[in-house]
Amino acid sequence: MRRGSRGTRNDHSWRHIHGQFAGSPGGDERTVSKNFALRGWQLPLIHERKNEMSVEQTLSTIRRVGVIPVIRAQSAQEALLAAEAMEEGGIPIVEITMTVPNALEVISKVAAEFSGRVLVGAGTVTNSAEAAECMDAGAEFLVSPGLCVSVLRTAQAKEKLAIPGALTPSELMVAFDEGAPAVKIFPCGSVGGAKHIKALRGPFPRAALIPTGGVNAGNAAEYFAAGAFAIGVGSELINSSALQAGRKREVIEAARELVSIVRAARRPR
Repeated sequence: MRRGSRGTRNDHSWRHIHGQFAGSPGGDERTVSKNFALRGWQLPLIHERKNEMSVEQTLSTIRRVGVIPVIRAQSAQEALLAAEAMEEGGIPIVEITMTVPNALEVISKVAAEFSGRVLVGAGTVTNSAEAAECMDAGAEFLVSPGLCVSVLRTAQAKEKLAIPGALTPSELMVAFDEGAPAVKIFPCGSVGGAKHIKALRGPFPRAALIPTGGVNAGNAAEYFAAGAFAIGVGSELINSSALQAGRKREVIEAARELVSIVRAARRPR
């Protein structure tokens, strides 16, 4: 994919961040004409794989829900159980990482099993070939641990959302210059947690930042108070041992608790 003009790319990126998805009144409603109600959330309805979601719809759903559960399962069955637990717990989003055995097959299976009910993304996407394969498997969004421009461009070519990873102002500047509408701040917990998000909001006051790494139910409210767009939560939410032992109810309850915390944290005061 050839790079477009720098001005065009910036306008596309900051239109998402500064307007529609940065707290503008009614922004979400303008982009979603048909929605599927799920435990208080509104998820754009997907009837078939061909009827794919736009970047705007995907980002709108992430903003509305506020949580991206990161699934690092040991098997396809465990990943399906995790997705099921998230849905039942009120979080209609999952990110299946490429570290999961047979990840592409798992993404395809989860996307088919939960079509129209759960927004399925791929995580730990580190190159353009993986990006293309994940989208072909049914991923509606891509998440990377670091800043990989080729992943961004591959997603942009297919009009899909890619969320690159970044940690420093320099990396954020490159990500936004390349048209990223949202950025994963990783590993956030290792560099100050919510304080780091607050510091980044100084030079980037309206950027869509998604802290991941060390985020849990105990500190989620702090991240939203610091200005997080959404949060990424992994093993702190999805207890692999509990799923493997048949204790799915524990994971469902953890999801419900986090949903309650996020809603309270984002409630206007």
